[in-house]
Amino acid sequence: MDIVAAPKAGRREWIGLAVLALPTLLVSLDTFVMLLALPPVATALGATSSEQLWIMDVYGFMVAGFMITMGSLGDRIGRRRLLLASALVFGVASVLAAYANSPELLIGARALLGLAGAAITPCTLSLVMNLFRDPRQQASAIGIWGGCFTVGAVIGPVVGGVLLEHFWWGAVFLIGVPAMVVLLVAGPLLLPEYRDASAGRIDLPSVALSLAGILPLIQGLKQLAASGWGAGPAGFLVVGLVFGWLFLRRQRRLVDPLVDLGLFRKRTFTVTLGSMMTYSMLSGGVMVFVAQYFQLVDGLSPLKSGLALVPGMITSTVSFQVAPLLARWIRPGRLIAGALVFTVVGMGLVAVADSTAMLVVAFAVTCLGVAPLIVLGTNLVVGSVPPEKAGTAAALSQTGNEFGYALGIAVLGSVVTAVYRSGAPSSGGDSLAAALSAGLPDAVLEQARDAFTSGLHVAAVIAAVVIAGMAVLLRVVLRKLPVLGGTDGH
Repeated sequence: MDIVAAPKAGRREWIGLAVLALPTLLVSLDTFVMLLALPPVATALGATSSEQLWIMDVYGFMVAGFMITMGSLGDRIGRRRLLLASALVFGVASVLAAYANSPELLIGARALLGLAGAAITPCTLSLVMNLFRDPRQQASAIGIWGGCFTVGAVIGPVVGGVLLEHFWWGAVFLIGVPAMVVLLVAGPLLLPEYRDASAGRIDLPSVALSLAGILPLIQGLKQLAASGWGAGPAGFLVVGLVFGWLFLRRQRRLVDPLVDLGLFRKRTFTVTLGSMMTYSMLSGGVMVFVAQYFQLVDGLSPLKSGLALVPGMITSTVSFQVAPLLARWIRPGRLIAGALVFTVVGMGLVAVADSTAMLVVAFAVTCLGVAPLIVLGTNLVVGSVPPEKAGTAAALSQTGNEFGYALGIAVLGSVVTAVYRSGAPSSGGDSLAAALSAGLPDAVLEQARDAFTSGLHVAAVIAAVVIAGMAVLLRVVLRKLPVLGGTDGH
């Protein structure tokens, strides 16, 4: 099929994209706002440390656990129908969270928010892919869609800080209600319905197996990052891997599986999806420890630490808008590999940074390289399947990012911890946070801060080396792909 002949999108489609951008922005903003809201929430509701963890984590668990199921469900019942239902649930759950009078009620509301968020992300992405069939317009639309995540990260700390300063803690949850009302009103008018008319009923045992595989794996990785290797993390990882294997075995036997494993026989699909997950793992892990550096080493408040990341989010947002334009003249293999050079250089700067200003600049440079991989990678992953399967492909892409982020914190966290233990004094404990809370002498704390900084430097070096290798691999695998709007050469 000649992709140049794909129909051009008009005003209606671009307005539809604006409507789809609202919930996408909110999914990102909700995470960053919650980081600031947790302390006043815990104080107001009297939440225990365990309840605080659930308040923070249950949202991510639900998103990661149900995203594949929701992507497949959207393909079957209709993406617009599922998106609008999820918007309604998200709005109601936001109100419940805002006026929760107990930790248990807030945890339940956050779980509902996560369930709705698991549907919103793949539905919005697959609808974007369906609305925009012209490759150049499609890439630009994905750039705007992807840029919404970084915009949410940029304004999240600022909005959260302002609301928490002038209103009660529940106000941070009400941000999403007006946007969901707009989506519910405008969605039926602007968004056509897309579904796979030939798809069978969703396989409930596959849903159960996917949850039984994904949730223990995420929990195991989180425990590994928090406390290192032990019986608990190992047990969760083993359970997750066993159920994951059972899930894959069932998919091979089903006529209409939840996930079509045949997609992974396509080298472009598999390498691109794996690279996006790896990038999420390395860049996300380093970002977490850069934020910790601002708080633990430099002593900045959570709000100021968030603001120190804003230059990086801004460069990322700009990159998302420029990448689709460059892709019209530069082949994907060259553009993605070339852009990742910025990330490699940025990671190298993080590895030698010894001041706040230098680290802010280094992080901003790393963010310059992300957009071509995400924009063109998403285009390749979701665009490699028939339109009726776009929801499932979108869900696989976003679930990979969730796994990558959790894996990055666990793996790079283990590296940072190992370097910290080898360089910190014996009284410094297992982490810099523990050393600071122990009220140790200044000389000891200075050694502990240096040890943590060394750990961050080592993690950045590892990220730089792996991303450089990934850039070479993508340059080779994608070398025959044409520029956007060109003739398909593979």
